[in-house]
Parts: sequence; C-alpha cells; structure tokens
Amino acid sequence: MNQKQEAMGSPNGRERRIKRRFSVEQDVHYKMLYGQRIAETGSGKTTNISSSGIWFSTQNMLSVGMPIEVSMAWPALLNDACPMKLMIYGCVVRSNEKGAAVAIERYEFRTKAVGAYQQAAMPYPVELRLSS
Repeated sequence: MNQKQEAMGSPNGRERRIKRRFSVEQDVHYKMLYGQRIAETGSGKTTNISSSGIWFSTQNMLSVGMPIEVSMAWPALLNDACPMKLMIYGCVVRSNEKGAAVAIERYEFRTKAVGAYQQAAMPYPVELRLSS
C-alpha cells in the first residue's frame, strides 16, 4: 500500500467514507464518560469533521468503545452576532498516538454563556474631546 492509498483509507486508494469531510481546525475539549462519571478529560484540535464523525488530536490514546462528549467553538456566529459552540456526543471508534476518531451519535449547537459573549464582543471606539 502506498502513502496515497493509506491516506485515502483503503487498499485501492478510493475513499470509503459516505459523508463528505470538511477540514476544520478548532480547539476542542473532551470528556470520556464512564456511566454518569467523567473518566478522563483533555483537549486537542480538530483536523476534520463530517455529519457522522470527527477526527481530533488528543493528549493521550483514548479507549475505543468509550462514550465521549466533545465541545468546540463553532467558527460562525448566530445572526452574525452571537458565538456558538458545537456539542458532540458519540463513541471513540479509533485512537492512536496522534488523535482519535469519534462516531457522532448526536450533536447540538449551544450559544455561549453571556459572560463569554460579552468578553468576545468588540468594544465600541470611544473618542474623548476636551473643551478648551
């Protein structure tokens, strides 16, 4: 198998994925779940995402089969004003020393907290004029 075939994910060099992947580079935070308990947390950066899966870098190898919650800042604003984050709930399907692949079972968009929104907002320029 040559490098191009390996990169494509199949021996004949053809892409096997049904869903289109998009190159998105965003910081992520993840929580490995063990029942109702958080087994492990970490952060990384996304490489690509589709409607059915996400690949991101990790600090450690993750346990395949474990439920996971991933959050990332969404690069677009709601109504051109409000920052959002994407919450992904799924299962780790592959992991190595570089990152992990998660099969998305459910996702939701959330608006960021009011405090985070206010801090992210650009302040209006203020001009002071002194009377003479």
